[in-house]
Amino acid sequence: MPIKIPKELPAYNALSQERVFVITEDRAESQDIRPLKVGIINLMPTTIDTEIQLLRLLGNSPLQVDITFLKMGSHTSKNAPAGHLEKFYIGAEEIVRMKERYDGLIITGAPVETLNFEEVDYWDELVNVIDYSDKNVFSCLHICWGAQAGLYRRYGIPKHPLKKKLFGVFPHAVNEQYHSLFRGFDDEFLAPQSRHTESDRDAIACDKRLTIQSETNEAGVFIITAREGREIYISGHLEYDSLTLDREYRRDLAKGLTIEAPKNYYPGNNTSKTPVVRWRAHANLFFDNWLNYVYQETPYNLDELK
Repeated sequence: MPIKIPKELPAYNALSQERVFVITEDRAESQDIRPLKVGIINLMPTTIDTEIQLLRLLGNSPLQVDITFLKMGSHTSKNAPAGHLEKFYIGAEEIVRMKERYDGLIITGAPVETLNFEEVDYWDELVNVIDYSDKNVFSCLHICWGAQAGLYRRYGIPKHPLKKKLFGVFPHAVNEQYHSLFRGFDDEFLAPQSRHTESDRDAIACDKRLTIQSETNEAGVFIITAREGREIYISGHLEYDSLTLDREYRRDLAKGLTIEAPKNYYPGNNTSKTPVVRWRAHANLFFDNWLNYVYQETPYNLDELK
């Protein structure tokens, strides 16, 4: 939550420059409070696991968050339990038709990254939602393939196959220390990665509308922002729980796929040992910071979104 201090206090400017959440007394007295509306387009094959992972992080904030789960009406899920999507989700196309507006929207990863974007069966529907979100969602958070899809749709950023799967837990650097999304972050932090492709870094760096906020030589670009945080693209999976990479590894082994054990994950690289979580604190920080940013900047009346 923001701290309330007089604007004339010398600390106000210093804290504002560091992106610490401060609020003036005048604004606090006139501010109305309402729940944040956050939509989640869950494209992951692990439907329920992903719900739990994201809600765990969104629920860690003192802010009240009203969640809407969204599905692609043009796609039939083979992994969700029978009746689950019909009971708990609404079609993403409905929010466009009904002109629903949200404080935040999360678009998850999806197991389609080796396909061309246009080959994905729900691509046209997702494009409609991305386009709609530009003026009807205050901040859109894209994860993994969802980030690649958003960068491609909005900026034409292509993706390329990696020589081998980027798989494990990697250190990432913070490029802009006082950015609001990284409040409380260490200079270096760990995050899981699990992907076969990457968005073109040179194309990202050349587009002045995009800012690379976090990256590493080994894992590449991690977090990109645009429109002062109204668009956020994350190449990895801060939301992953302790055993997600382990489940992916053993799933691929069972399929007979050639897969190396996730890097920097098992103690002593011994796959028989229980993994140790070393990214949970920064995952919570990141999502708390995102919700606080949205809380501070979204108009109280969502009809005023531009």
